[in-house]
Amino acid sequence: MSSSALDSEPEHTTQTSNHPAPHHPRMALAARIALLVLLTAELMDILDQSVVLTALPAIQESTGAGPAALQWLTTGYSLPVAIGLITGGRLGDLYGRRRLLLIGTVVFTTASLLCGLAAGPGVLIGARALQGVGVALMIPQILATLHVTFEGRNRSKAFGLYGAVLSIANVLGPVMGGLLTEADLFGLSWRPIFLVNVPVGLAVLVLGRKFVPESTEKKANRPDLTGMALSALAIVLIIFPLTEGHLHDWPLWCFALLGAGLLVLAVFLRHQRRKQGNAPLVPLSLFQGRQFPGGTAAQLMHGLLCGLFFMTWTLYLQRALGMSPFQAALAFVLLSVGELAGATIAAKSAGRFARRLPQTGALITIAATVGYGLQIAAGQADLTLLGMTVPVVLIGFGLGMVSGPLADMSLAKVPHDDAGAASGLFNTAMHLGIALGTALTALVFFATTDGSPDADLNRDAFITVLWWVGSLLALMWALMFCLPKKADNQTD
Repeated sequence: MSSSALDSEPEHTTQTSNHPAPHHPRMALAARIALLVLLTAELMDILDQSVVLTALPAIQESTGAGPAALQWLTTGYSLPVAIGLITGGRLGDLYGRRRLLLIGTVVFTTASLLCGLAAGPGVLIGARALQGVGVALMIPQILATLHVTFEGRNRSKAFGLYGAVLSIANVLGPVMGGLLTEADLFGLSWRPIFLVNVPVGLAVLVLGRKFVPESTEKKANRPDLTGMALSALAIVLIIFPLTEGHLHDWPLWCFALLGAGLLVLAVFLRHQRRKQGNAPLVPLSLFQGRQFPGGTAAQLMHGLLCGLFFMTWTLYLQRALGMSPFQAALAFVLLSVGELAGATIAAKSAGRFARRLPQTGALITIAATVGYGLQIAAGQADLTLLGMTVPVVLIGFGLGMVSGPLADMSLAKVPHDDAGAASGLFNTAMHLGIALGTALTALVFFATTDGSPDADLNRDAFITVLWWVGSLLALMWALMFCLPKKADNQTD
């Protein structure tokens, strides 16, 4: 980490790509605290993507939410994140990454309080959307700050920890959701799953202002407002009909919106070509070669399978197997143990195995997913936690080997000036994938169950989901051939 950035007052620390931070074998204490703050912010952001999963039945019973509202509790969070990540990344490049991180934390913490106080599904969905806006401002700054601040093995270790936290958060969310809902603290049922963010958000604000160094792009031009509007409109026009189409038997207006979304996307790309050299929202130079675009496409597949798997898995566990929220949380603990083991291996490797490590993780997850599907299809209506331990732990283990190395290698060649835009694009792929995967549940899962608690319907629908997940994993594995075959030479 840049010693000058850490020794100066936060208000005056500005780091540009022309003066990269010197790297050291060991991180200074201030650098470790800054890394802890960044990873805590990431944990909080990703946690709330999945924290509602095991609480969905309780939320449905408490608020009277229907199947569409349940989908929007997840999509309503992912959609503004997917819309705003590119914009948030570019704003961080221009106006300061720490500044945008702190602003996003304020928005997210306030929205979390509103979620905890919501009386009905409409207010809750709106507050979830506001959480997504805060996350869209926060997440790009985390990856971009890691990218421009750390180098050498410290950089690979930082990204390894990023992947570990990402893996843990994806599973810890459902665990927390189940435990806090089952505990029914102060008679609040599911509400503490959101209220717990308030003290954590305040801690990130205080420590982030003191320890996270500021960094900006050298030349801060005016933001591309037209590009921001076009990208947001394109994503909304694509995601909304995919989420609502099944509920309305796919009327003509759904296809019209999809077509309009693709048209707006084409207009956006043309606008970005014209803006190159004049602070575009998306620097198209990022897509030269295959490392960044291939890694970003693999991240999109990662998001798709997560959005499709985790929401339907919790419904399968509770409705097909009759588990309580606490028991379902224990199932997520099994997966979390596997993810932590896989992410630990990835972090300790420090990039030595290049693409071979995440590709191996994808293959392990494919094999475990197929095995889990065959186990369920064998007619085990009374499948226990102990019985599913092996495939579930292996699914987590494989996924844990993917996240950190995929982010590290995808962003490795990105110029520091474009770090925010690149990290925004990379994270957009994940959250857009989650939103698309959640929307896909309407076709793959709810088309069979129609929101029914019937055990057989939920079991059959989940088996179908697993075959889709296996296919997405295979595509992700193939896309990772775009990543480096050999590790770059790194110094301590």
